[in-house]
Amino acid sequence: MDSTQDYRELVNKARQGDQECLRRLCEAATSYLRAYVYRLTLRDDVTQDIAQEAVVEMVKFLEQLENADKFRPWLRKIADNKLYHRQKQERRDKKVPIPDGLCSKLESPGDEGLAHLVSDELKQIVVEAMAALNPLHRKVLVLRCYEQLKYRDIADEMSRSEFAVRMMFFRAKKALARNLSRRGLGKGSLLIALVLFGQMTAESEAAGATVSVVAPALKTGMSAGALAMLASKTGVVTLAAAGVLAVGTMVATSGPDGAVGIGQGTEAGSGQIAAALASEGIEECWHYFPQGASGPVMMRAVKSDSKGGWSYCAWLQNEQANYRFEKPRNTTYIKNARVWRKDFSVWRLPTDEPQLTDFLSQVEGRTEDLGYTPLRGEGLLIVARSEAEENGNELLVVRRSHVLQKEYFQHVWPAGVRTVDNRDAMHRRGWTYFTIEGQINGERVEGTGRIPFVYAVSGRHWPWMRLRIGNKAIVDDSFAGFSRPWMGLHTIDTVRRDAAERQVWFKTHTQGQGKAEVILTCGQGKVAYTIDMEKDVIEKITILTNDGKKGELRFTYLQDIDEAGSEFAEPRITRSYGSKRRASPGMLRLIQMIKDY
Repeated sequence: MDSTQDYRELVNKARQGDQECLRRLCEAATSYLRAYVYRLTLRDDVTQDIAQEAVVEMVKFLEQLENADKFRPWLRKIADNKLYHRQKQERRDKKVPIPDGLCSKLESPGDEGLAHLVSDELKQIVVEAMAALNPLHRKVLVLRCYEQLKYRDIADEMSRSEFAVRMMFFRAKKALARNLSRRGLGKGSLLIALVLFGQMTAESEAAGATVSVVAPALKTGMSAGALAMLASKTGVVTLAAAGVLAVGTMVATSGPDGAVGIGQGTEAGSGQIAAALASEGIEECWHYFPQGASGPVMMRAVKSDSKGGWSYCAWLQNEQANYRFEKPRNTTYIKNARVWRKDFSVWRLPTDEPQLTDFLSQVEGRTEDLGYTPLRGEGLLIVARSEAEENGNELLVVRRSHVLQKEYFQHVWPAGVRTVDNRDAMHRRGWTYFTIEGQINGERVEGTGRIPFVYAVSGRHWPWMRLRIGNKAIVDDSFAGFSRPWMGLHTIDTVRRDAAERQVWFKTHTQGQGKAEVILTCGQGKVAYTIDMEKDVIEKITILTNDGKKGELRFTYLQDIDEAGSEFAEPRITRSYGSKRRASPGMLRLIQMIKDY
């Protein structure tokens, strides 16, 4: 009897004194418990005892069942309590449970069942592999695969968090696959083994013939790499206190497209935001902060194929480079630029302060609540999931040092994937020098600087900039208001987020030939940035104050540094970039420079 409706009718009528319904309820409960308990214990003697005792308890306390729809979970709870006390007594008496002759006690459910079609040797392998599991692992497999419970329901039943259940299920699958492998069955045998075991242990031939374990039931909702890392002994895992995370919005609108076509004169921002890019199908977005939440960030996006059959890394921005995997072409492209959003909205992070998030929402005319994660310290990894099973959207926060040396932020794609390096010379090198020229109120401006493009070289080739305006020299390494690609976000996002931190309003316009323009407006004037989207750098900055003063700075980046002269010698300044970047007026200093001349 599988129908909840049938159980509800039997329970209600039995409560009213209908003895026939009570008899039928006892028969159905006994049959169900024999399959359930046997799958947990693989011991026939214990199964018979627990099933009988649980049914007696059921009859005794049936009136206390508040909701007839919860009959099965209630019945399992009774059996679990009986089983717990039985095992506790055996441990006290120092009795070692001896598994039954398992396969001899498992009968095939009928001609239609899978168990009837396979050899006794395969049955023995499957049962032995299940018997070798930790009892808790076996239980979570039973509840998920055969009872077909949702993770949140399993969590309630086992008095654990939903995340703990997902991790336990992941470990159970890994352990079962390992047990099968040791007995000669390959990787693809897990699903077949679960179906076969379910049919062999079904409560009846009819029930056995209908046992199935679909592939989605084996998904944890998190990538194997994430759970493997979280399950490690050196990881410390907490669920974010912020509660439900609106990851669906964040991930759906953050689809990267380094080859995005930039239309002439199109405006994005100030409420004109394109539709959410659900077609990107991003399931997880990983954020790693090696220096803490206010420092550089590395990101990767996990995607599944169109049929949901397997997950893969769609794009990755780590300490070495920027990668984009094109599954149809089976090719990984290494790119100059960090990812940016197709609709040109500002990229947000789960570590963003509420003040920054609120201001961006005002400027863009839309709300994107990621659930602020006010965590500090180095080695912070945040896994943001979208479209999780059973609406279980989560923000997982992991403190893990040395992630850079692990597989989580290395480019690992399926075997046979072709790699195409589309970077120019300076991005392959990872850093370069640049020159600045222009004028401010008629005064000549010239300067030099160095910029790292990736985090891995930012320590040795740290960023600096030296400017001379007339007779005044300015040396800076904070780079607030300028390109900071080594920090992990595209220049267009770096500039706008710097503006938002100073509560400066902005608009974003796209131009032809892969260019974009960001116009900042404050009480003193305007600053316009022209950004090369493919090279991920600022080309030009134009400044205009309210009192009519103006200026322009033009940036040139060196592809070849072999002929670089003494003008590119490192200045003697204290490095203060990254998480320890000193306070700076940012883009407002450009206006201040004009006002000073």
